[in-house]
Amino acid sequence: QLQASGGGLVQAGDSLRLSCASSGRLFSNYMVGWFRQGPGREREFVGGISASGDSIYYEDSVKGRFTISRDNANSTAYLQMNSLKSEDTAVYYCSARSTTSRVIYMIRRHYNHWGQGTQVTVSS
Repeated sequence: QLQASGGGLVQAGDSLRLSCASSGRLFSNYMVGWFRQGPGREREFVGGISASGDSIYYEDSVKGRFTISRDNANSTAYLQMNSLKSEDTAVYYCSARSTTSRVIYMIRRHYNHWGQGTQVTVSS
């Protein structure tokens, strides 16, 4: 089970750090993907990190502003979001899939564990 947290209301240019805590065992065997769904939009892939943390991928829209990391000892993944823009406003979801692949999965249906989402609102 995944629990996403850390969302909130911020101004453009501010930062937020989202957390994705797992209550399951063997978190270190799971790839983590971050997705978001803005108002009236489809859920889109933001980025992902391999199970061991040695492979990370970002979508172009967040590259250079967002950083994904993980702490396997504490079964938690993070999404550090800097220089936030109004277009980053969305519900953010973390997801997981048991795989040791270093090729990051970017498609929603490739992940079979999902958190409940946390709202991020960026005011301009």
